[in-house]
Amino acid sequence: MHRTAFEKLVREALDRIPAEFQAAMKNVAIVIEDRPGPEAADPEDEGGGVLYGLYQGIPLPDRSADDSGTTPDVIVLYQEPLEEDFPNRKDLAREIEITIVHEIAHYFGFDEETLEHYGYD
Repeated sequence: MHRTAFEKLVREALDRIPAEFQAAMKNVAIVIEDRPGPEAADPEDEGGGVLYGLYQGIPLPDRSADDSGTTPDVIVLYQEPLEEDFPNRKDLAREIEITIVHEIAHYFGFDEETLEHYGYD
């Protein structure tokens, strides 16, 4: 899929997420990359699972006054792994939405139970 078509799916996914999550997007940039690089590796993930997205920043509950004025938080979406695992456009669109919400949840410091409440389990 061409990058512009993928970006369109991302914009559509952002329009569908709950308003509470959309509000957070004022402080979060969305970046699309082809694949995760070595800097995205989680040293605690021994399973080597597929990474669709990554939150980079300081979660709200962990912030202090010293963190004011920092650069925006970033959510990186990895286009190629998403497309490989979700070749159907409708499934891909849903997984993009799920991935964005999971990464925004990291920003808020939400747990899996909270995500389930919103239907993103």
